[in-house]
Amino acid sequence: MSQDSLWLQLQSLPAEAVALRAPGRHALSHGELRALIERSVQQLNAWGMGRNDRVAIVLPNGPEMAACFLACACGVASAPLNPAYRAEEFDFYLRDLQARALIVEEGSDSPAVAVAQALGVPLIRLQALEAAGDFRLAGDFGSGAASAQGGMARPDDVSMVLHTSGTTSRPKIVPLSQRNLCASAAHIRRTLQFNAADRGLNIMPLFHIHGLIAGVLAPLSAGSQVFCTPGFNALKFFAWMDEAAPTWYTAVPTMHQAILTRAGKNADVIQRHPLRFMRSSSSSMPPQVISELEQVFGAPLIEAYGMTEATHQMASNPLPPGVRKPGTVGLAAGPEVAIMGPDGVLLAPGETGEIVIRGPNVTQGYESNPSANAEAFREGWFRTGDQGVMDAEGYVSITGRLKEIINRGGEKISPREVDEVLMDHAAVAQVVCFGLPHPKLGEEVGAVVVLREGAEATERELQQFVAQRLADFKVPAKILFMAEIPKGATGKLQRIGLAQKLGLG
Repeated sequence: MSQDSLWLQLQSLPAEAVALRAPGRHALSHGELRALIERSVQQLNAWGMGRNDRVAIVLPNGPEMAACFLACACGVASAPLNPAYRAEEFDFYLRDLQARALIVEEGSDSPAVAVAQALGVPLIRLQALEAAGDFRLAGDFGSGAASAQGGMARPDDVSMVLHTSGTTSRPKIVPLSQRNLCASAAHIRRTLQFNAADRGLNIMPLFHIHGLIAGVLAPLSAGSQVFCTPGFNALKFFAWMDEAAPTWYTAVPTMHQAILTRAGKNADVIQRHPLRFMRSSSSSMPPQVISELEQVFGAPLIEAYGMTEATHQMASNPLPPGVRKPGTVGLAAGPEVAIMGPDGVLLAPGETGEIVIRGPNVTQGYESNPSANAEAFREGWFRTGDQGVMDAEGYVSITGRLKEIINRGGEKISPREVDEVLMDHAAVAQVVCFGLPHPKLGEEVGAVVVLREGAEATERELQQFVAQRLADFKVPAKILFMAEIPKGATGKLQRIGLAQKLGLG
């Protein structure tokens, strides 16, 4: 049972070992974290919320968010929401989730508070205590009946509910079971060889599957500690690194690139706290940046591949002495991974098709959405919507998002391929290519480029540079120079809909 129960997994860890830390705060031990989880679940049960009941959480990044997520995931269905949402978005998500309550920090001025009150969703206020992650809950529930579904969650209970980002359609509800969470945590523990001596520096948002599972749950379930920051800040990263003395961190490529720009001035901090590894996930990492990061930090960068429907990790490059292949997302790292052709037949190594997965970490299906499920599952496999290829050794390369593939008059172009060429230009720091509407061709290639500090380049110069390396039809028709790459709420590059967002539709 224990491998399918977060609560039993956390119970087996040494009570005195440090679990959570945060800038300028006392540490919270694993024993204290367990007591907090037990207390919180009992309180939620007394207020009428039990197993499978949705409790929305709108808290800033930090140790209280990490601990609150764990407490909810152990006893109810946690539903973390992005604190940066506007009132209309909170209205949509709280209705869609049928939230039984909303947890906010004491004194919160989030628009979620007024929305919850208007919808009649009870508010639970969280008061942070002295130690990192420790908190007290207060709610006005009167003398209602306690939940009949009390106690800790069982393997098939829903422990987390997230929405897909919905860049092209209405967001879909992804219910993730206790079994899904435990399996994913175990897969990541195994891949990254977490142990009690590890210390993670978490800079990922904690309303997102990457931060919640890889940043918090997996390392804590191995008995190691997590240093929770208030969210990513390139200016503070190295001061946090000095305080946390981490052995690893995980981030999205845009964060890694921002860290890299400040690394030169912080060589002493890097030397004082040698990392065991760095990890990158959520979008593809240019191989040039991987080699630069590895050189600067003197540690391997492990590129992984995840998605919400898989409770995060699906594939990962291995730690040394395993072979890392930059430009790939590595080997199957938990679920089975295969490449499927349009007819539903699995393809041989070297053949391009859709990446499909199946395994204990994969959701059973979208909630109340039979048409989305009919499309998402085929022959027992979940379709990721990513186009890819697997080599003879089992390493997976993503050649593009099926919806991101640019179709220029019948010629199919992977935007990643153009990204990687532009990244080789000496003046280019960051780039994202995307489909640009065209009246005759349907689409052509557009690009947003961020230049390196002090560097100069013209649109024509970069077009000529690409034309030397790729066929003419792959050369960006338009290149916009910007101070930063437009990103979605979780820091991911959003190719789909980018042209419209930039007023180029």
